[in-house]
Amino acid sequence: MAKLIVGLGNPGPRYAATRHNAGWMLLDAFARKHGVAIEQRGFEGLYGELRWGAEAEKVILLKPLTYMNLSGRSVAQAARFYRIAPADILVLFDDLDLEPGRLRLRAKGSAGGHNGVKSVIAELGTAEFPRLRIGIGRPAPGWEVIDWVLAPFGPDDAAAVAAALPRAVEAVECFLTEGILAAMNRYNT
Repeated sequence: MAKLIVGLGNPGPRYAATRHNAGWMLLDAFARKHGVAIEQRGFEGLYGELRWGAEAEKVILLKPLTYMNLSGRSVAQAARFYRIAPADILVLFDDLDLEPGRLRLRAKGSAGGHNGVKSVIAELGTAEFPRLRIGIGRPAPGWEVIDWVLAPFGPDDAAAVAAALPRAVEAVECFLTEGILAAMNRYNT
């Protein structure tokens, strides 16, 4: 058995601190806490591995390098290679409909307008995979959505997301140890 934790985002320094990279930020925080380098190349992305729990279950941490809208290709390749069922894939991504720093876990669901998640659903052939959404807030007046998600966080929003990351890391740990339902009950804010 193995699990796959995927952080959605866009590659390159231009996007590193943008709202759309909240999934990568969370995956990086989890990797740092557990001493994992996400540096191996494969599956059209970067990945790292660790062993989790008493049974030393393999956990793959994946950052697709395909750009957001094609993330599903990377996820599907890794899932096929490691023979990971959709229920054992946790996708981490930003959400406009949640206030900055709010967390929402779901066992399955629609893409909710998120193109990266749409790609994952299309490539896996199912929407029945767990996800953890990190709030980035709605665009400020005068902003188009695409410009908003590809812009860096403002100071207040950056602080809210940074403050939420330790709790979000705990939510990922709970998913790995106890499953998505326990994580939902404990960490949805």
